[in-house]
Amino acid sequence: MQFSGLELILHAGIIVKCVLSVLLLFSVISWAIMFYKWRFFSVVRAENDKFIRFFRLEKSLSGLFKMTKSLEISTHAKVFRSVYSDKYLTDSDDVRRALKRYVDVENSRLENYLSFLATTGSTTPFIGLFGTVWGIMDAFRGIGTAGSAALSVVAPGIAEALITTAVGLLAAIPAVIGYNYFLSRCRQLIMETEDFSEDLYGFFVKKPSGGGSNS
Repeated sequence: MQFSGLELILHAGIIVKCVLSVLLLFSVISWAIMFYKWRFFSVVRAENDKFIRFFRLEKSLSGLFKMTKSLEISTHAKVFRSVYSDKYLTDSDDVRRALKRYVDVENSRLENYLSFLATTGSTTPFIGLFGTVWGIMDAFRGIGTAGSAALSVVAPGIAEALITTAVGLLAAIPAVIGYNYFLSRCRQLIMETEDFSEDLYGFFVKKPSGGGSNS
Protein backbone atom coordinates (compact mmCIF):
# COMPACT_ATOMS: atom_id res chain seq x y z
CA MET A 1 0.00 0.00 0.00
CA GLN A 2 1.44 3.38 -1.03
CA PHE A 3 0.95 6.63 0.85
CA SER A 4 1.54 10.18 -0.34
CA GLY A 5 3.18 12.68 1.98
CA LEU A 6 -0.18 14.24 2.83
CA GLU A 7 -1.71 10.86 3.59
CA LEU A 8 1.21 9.99 5.85
CA ILE A 9 0.67 13.23 7.78
CA LEU A 10 -3.08 12.60 8.07
CA HIS A 11 -2.45 9.08 9.39
CA ALA A 12 0.25 10.24 11.82
CA GLY A 13 -0.18 10.03 15.58
CA ILE A 14 -1.20 13.00 17.71
CA ILE A 15 2.35 13.71 18.91
CA VAL A 16 3.74 13.72 15.37
CA LYS A 17 0.94 16.02 14.26
CA CYS A 18 1.68 18.37 17.16
CA VAL A 19 5.37 18.41 16.20
CA LEU A 20 4.46 19.18 12.59
CA SER A 21 2.17 21.99 13.74
CA VAL A 22 4.97 23.53 15.82
CA LEU A 23 7.38 23.29 12.88
CA LEU A 24 4.82 24.88 10.57
CA LEU A 25 4.33 27.73 13.06
CA PHE A 26 8.10 28.32 13.26
CA SER A 27 8.32 28.29 9.47
CA VAL A 28 5.43 30.71 8.91
CA ILE A 29 6.75 33.18 11.50
CA SER A 30 10.27 32.94 10.07
CA TRP A 31 9.10 33.71 6.56
CA ALA A 32 6.99 36.60 7.85
CA ILE A 33 10.03 38.02 9.65
CA MET A 34 12.21 37.65 6.57
CA PHE A 35 9.72 39.50 4.36
CA TYR A 36 9.33 42.18 7.03
CA LYS A 37 13.07 42.65 7.53
CA TRP A 38 13.68 42.80 3.79
CA ARG A 39 11.15 45.60 3.47
CA PHE A 40 12.30 47.31 6.67
CA PHE A 41 16.00 47.37 5.76
CA SER A 42 15.20 48.63 2.25
CA VAL A 43 13.19 51.54 3.66
CA VAL A 44 15.84 52.31 6.28
CA ARG A 45 18.53 52.46 3.59
CA ALA A 46 16.42 54.71 1.34
CA GLU A 47 15.51 57.07 4.19
CA ASN A 48 19.10 57.18 5.47
CA ASP A 49 20.28 58.22 2.02
CA LYS A 50 17.58 60.89 1.92
CA PHE A 51 18.58 62.18 5.36
CA ILE A 52 22.23 62.43 4.29
CA ARG A 53 21.18 64.58 1.33
CA PHE A 54 19.21 66.82 3.72
CA PHE A 55 22.17 66.92 6.07
CA ARG A 56 24.55 68.10 3.36
CA LEU A 57 22.21 70.83 2.16
CA GLU A 58 20.72 72.18 5.41
CA LYS A 59 22.85 74.44 7.61
CA SER A 60 20.62 74.87 10.67
CA LEU A 61 19.52 72.37 13.30
CA SER A 62 15.89 73.50 13.29
CA GLY A 63 15.73 73.38 9.51
CA LEU A 64 17.14 69.86 9.44
CA PHE A 65 14.72 68.81 12.17
CA LYS A 66 11.76 70.00 10.09
CA MET A 67 13.07 68.21 7.02
CA THR A 68 13.39 64.90 8.84
CA LYS A 69 9.86 64.74 10.22
CA SER A 70 8.82 62.70 7.19
CA LEU A 71 11.59 60.14 7.79
CA GLU A 72 9.96 57.86 10.34
CA ILE A 73 12.20 54.79 9.96
CA SER A 74 15.64 56.22 9.12
CA THR A 75 18.15 55.41 11.87
CA HIS A 76 20.14 58.55 11.05
CA ALA A 77 17.07 60.79 11.28
CA LYS A 78 15.80 59.16 14.48
CA VAL A 79 19.17 59.62 16.20
CA PHE A 80 19.24 63.24 15.10
CA ARG A 81 15.69 63.92 16.32
CA SER A 82 16.35 62.22 19.65
CA VAL A 83 19.46 64.28 20.35
CA TYR A 84 17.86 67.48 19.06
CA SER A 85 14.84 66.97 21.34
CA ASP A 86 16.94 66.12 24.40
CA LYS A 87 16.65 69.15 26.71
CA TYR A 88 19.35 68.00 29.12
CA LEU A 89 22.42 68.40 26.93
CA THR A 90 24.63 71.15 28.25
CA ASP A 91 28.04 70.46 26.72
CA SER A 92 29.86 68.40 24.11
CA ASP A 93 30.32 65.43 26.47
CA ASP A 94 26.57 65.27 27.00
CA VAL A 95 26.06 65.33 23.24
CA ARG A 96 28.50 62.46 22.70
CA ARG A 97 26.88 60.35 25.44
CA ALA A 98 23.43 61.07 24.04
CA LEU A 99 24.53 60.08 20.55
CA LYS A 100 25.98 56.84 21.87
CA ARG A 101 22.78 56.08 23.78
CA TYR A 102 20.42 56.81 20.90
CA VAL A 103 22.60 54.98 18.37
CA ASP A 104 22.46 51.92 20.64
CA VAL A 105 18.66 52.18 20.71
CA GLU A 106 18.51 52.26 16.92
CA ASN A 107 20.97 49.38 16.65
CA SER A 108 18.71 47.30 18.87
CA ARG A 109 15.76 48.19 16.68
CA LEU A 110 17.66 47.00 13.60
CA GLU A 111 18.34 43.66 15.29
CA ASN A 112 14.72 43.05 16.29
CA TYR A 113 13.37 39.56 15.42
CA LEU A 114 16.68 38.26 14.04
CA SER A 115 17.11 36.14 17.15
CA PHE A 116 13.93 34.25 16.23
CA LEU A 117 15.47 33.26 12.90
CA ALA A 118 18.56 32.01 14.73
CA THR A 119 16.37 30.08 17.17
CA THR A 120 14.39 28.54 14.31
CA GLY A 121 17.56 27.49 12.52
CA SER A 122 19.05 25.86 15.59
CA THR A 123 16.00 24.21 17.17
CA THR A 124 13.64 23.04 14.42
CA PRO A 125 15.92 20.18 13.25
CA PHE A 126 15.89 18.82 16.81
CA ILE A 127 12.14 19.29 17.13
CA GLY A 128 11.76 17.36 13.89
CA LEU A 129 14.13 14.68 15.18
CA PHE A 130 12.02 14.34 18.31
CA GLY A 131 8.97 13.76 16.13
CA THR A 132 10.89 11.15 14.15
CA VAL A 133 11.99 9.29 17.27
CA TRP A 134 8.46 9.32 18.64
CA GLY A 135 7.04 8.16 15.31
CA ILE A 136 9.52 5.28 15.12
CA MET A 137 8.53 4.25 18.64
CA ASP A 138 4.91 4.19 17.48
CA ALA A 139 5.94 2.15 14.45
CA PHE A 140 7.62 -0.45 16.65
CA ARG A 141 4.57 -0.60 18.89
CA GLY A 142 2.55 -1.22 15.74
CA ILE A 143 4.91 -4.06 14.83
CA GLY A 144 4.33 -5.60 18.23
CA THR A 145 0.59 -5.29 17.88
CA ALA A 146 0.56 -6.74 14.37
CA GLY A 147 2.98 -9.46 15.33
CA SER A 148 4.86 -9.00 12.08
CA ALA A 149 8.02 -7.19 11.00
CA ALA A 150 7.19 -7.34 7.31
CA LEU A 151 8.21 -4.28 5.27
CA SER A 152 4.58 -3.56 4.44
CA VAL A 153 3.92 -3.18 8.17
CA VAL A 154 7.07 -1.25 9.07
CA ALA A 155 7.47 1.07 6.09
CA PRO A 156 4.41 3.36 6.54
CA GLY A 157 5.22 4.05 10.19
CA ILE A 158 8.90 4.77 9.47
CA ALA A 159 8.05 7.01 6.51
CA GLU A 160 5.51 8.87 8.65
CA ALA A 161 8.13 9.41 11.33
CA LEU A 162 10.81 10.67 8.93
CA ILE A 163 8.49 13.40 7.62
CA THR A 164 9.05 15.45 10.79
CA THR A 165 12.81 15.46 10.24
CA ALA A 166 12.30 16.62 6.65
CA VAL A 167 9.89 19.36 7.73
CA GLY A 168 12.30 20.41 10.49
CA LEU A 169 15.05 20.87 7.91
CA LEU A 170 12.69 22.73 5.58
CA ALA A 171 11.98 25.16 8.41
CA ALA A 172 15.61 25.48 9.50
CA ILE A 173 17.44 25.97 6.21
CA PRO A 174 15.63 29.14 5.02
CA ALA A 175 15.80 30.56 8.56
CA VAL A 176 19.58 30.08 8.73
CA ILE A 177 20.09 31.60 5.28
CA GLY A 178 17.79 34.50 6.15
CA TYR A 179 19.48 35.08 9.51
CA ASN A 180 22.96 35.27 7.97
CA TYR A 181 21.78 37.52 5.16
CA PHE A 182 19.86 39.96 7.34
CA LEU A 183 22.53 39.95 10.04
CA SER A 184 25.02 41.07 7.41
CA ARG A 185 22.71 43.89 6.28
CA CYS A 186 22.04 44.81 9.90
CA ARG A 187 25.74 45.07 10.72
CA GLN A 188 26.33 47.24 7.70
CA LEU A 189 23.55 49.63 8.72
CA ILE A 190 24.83 49.67 12.31
CA MET A 191 28.33 50.57 11.11
CA GLU A 192 26.96 53.33 8.88
CA THR A 193 24.85 54.78 11.70
CA GLU A 194 27.77 54.72 14.14
CA ASP A 195 30.04 56.39 11.58
CA PHE A 196 27.45 59.03 10.78
CA SER A 197 26.97 59.79 14.46
CA GLU A 198 30.47 61.33 14.37
CA ASP A 199 29.28 63.76 11.70
CA LEU A 200 26.23 64.53 13.81
CA TYR A 201 28.44 65.16 16.81
CA GLY A 202 30.40 67.81 14.94
CA PHE A 203 27.18 69.31 13.64
CA PHE A 204 25.64 69.60 17.12
CA VAL A 205 28.80 70.89 18.78
CA LYS A 206 29.23 73.61 16.18
CA LYS A 207 25.58 74.65 16.49
CA PRO A 208 24.77 74.18 20.20
CA SER A 209 22.04 76.82 20.20
CA GLY A 210 19.69 74.55 18.22
CA GLY A 211 19.84 71.52 20.51
CA GLY A 212 17.13 70.74 23.01
CA SER A 213 14.49 72.64 21.14
CA ASN A 214 11.78 71.61 18.74
CA SER A 215 11.28 75.06 17.30
